[in-house]
Amino acid sequence: MSIQQIFKGRVWKFGDNIDTDIIIPARYLNITEASELSKFLFEPIRPNFSQQVEEGDIIIAGENFGCGSSREHAPIAIKASGIACIVAKSFARIFYRNSFNIGLLLIICPEVVDETCEKEEINIELQQNKIYNQTKHKWFSFPRFEWFMMKLIEHGGLIPFILSEEYKQ
Repeated sequence: MSIQQIFKGRVWKFGDNIDTDIIIPARYLNITEASELSKFLFEPIRPNFSQQVEEGDIIIAGENFGCGSSREHAPIAIKASGIACIVAKSFARIFYRNSFNIGLLLIICPEVVDETCEKEEINIELQQNKIYNQTKHKWFSFPRFEWFMMKLIEHGGLIPFILSEEYKQ
C-alpha cells in the first residue's frame, strides 16, 4: 500500500486550546455515522464550517489542539469532513493518538502556524518532511514520523494495519 505523498489544500486556521467539545459538541455523540457527525464540526465557533470545508482542505491550529475529553468522535468527524491533515503547534496527547489510530494525519510545525493565514494554499510533502506555502512561496520543515505512525496513516488506521498482510509478516 502506498500513502499519498503530497497533500495540497486550502487552510482553515484555528487558535490555541481547541477542545473536543468545540470540535464536536457532546450533544451529537449519539450519532454513529461519521459523515452525519461531520455536519456538526466546530459548530460552537464556526456554525457553517461543514458546508464550507472541501475534500483535501487542511486545518492549521495553535497549541494544544484536541484537548479536553478523550472522545474519538472528534478526529472521526474531522476525517469524515474531508480534512486531509491538521498542522498545529502541539496536540493533546490522546487526540494525537486517536487521530493516528483512525488514519488522520497530524503534523507539528509551529512555524507554519505562525506564518500561514486562513484560505492560503499549502502543500505537504511527506517524503521530504516539508510544507510549502504556495501563497507566500515559503518552505517549512517538520520532524520525520516514526515508522509505526506512518504505517497507521498508510493503512488508514490501527485496525486496517493490524489486519494487513504487512503486519502479519
